[in-house]
Amino acid sequence: MKTSFLRKLPKESNKYSHGTVAVLAGSPEYSGAAILCVGGARRGGSGYVNFIFQENLTRNLILSAYPDVVARKDIRSVKVDAWVIGPGSPKIGRRFSIPHAKYAVLDSVAMRHAKKIDAEFVVITPHEGEARKLGFVIGEGDEGRQRSALEMAKVLGCVVVLKGYHTVVATPEGLAVVDELAGPELATAGTGDVLAGLIGSMLASWQPESLSEVVVVVFKAISAHALAAKAAAENLRPVTALDILHYLPTTLRQ
Repeated sequence: MKTSFLRKLPKESNKYSHGTVAVLAGSPEYSGAAILCVGGARRGGSGYVNFIFQENLTRNLILSAYPDVVARKDIRSVKVDAWVIGPGSPKIGRRFSIPHAKYAVLDSVAMRHAKKIDAEFVVITPHEGEARKLGFVIGEGDEGRQRSALEMAKVLGCVVVLKGYHTVVATPEGLAVVDELAGPELATAGTGDVLAGLIGSMLASWQPESLSEVVVVVFKAISAHALAAKAAAENLRPVTALDILHYLPTTLRQ
């Protein structure tokens, strides 16, 4: 069966009606993470991408790469369907907060705030090292990883995307699905930043109404991300995160 990765847009759509997303990512040390994350967000179907900047260097780099993105300084004035927070932002403090949104995707240190984020659906995207920093022991093999992802989801009260070989998507209610598309071509720096932006944008565009529907959209993003990496690997070696961004439009058209 053919998979529809992107939502089919009604003829009367405008840039707001098919989803708005805001990305808070990057820092002077990790400005590339912001570029990759915003790049993923631009490809997920959202009609309006905001970038929340903390310093001018990253803002300038983002606008140079993506002039269609809107850069904003005041986080309190931003109203969006989905937030993507954390890639390359190591200094998000304990008092961090965002305006309410329907969806929030958290990566890196932002995952520490999963329980207090003001969103209806929260998704976190740890790799195994980040999961350990959150206090969780990751089991061995597919079954062990699934058990660990389910435990994280239950304890933190959110959807968990445990990245790695056979990425696991788990919910607090005990649902777990496993990706078997991705290969070793994804094992390179920055691919997780692309994925976080893509997930947030696809959630904003599809507007899922239930936890099970959120899982479906998240899994669509994971699959599209994996297929873009495979397409890149057929033509380029080694594969980089920028290569995945380049191949995403072709993958998402499927």
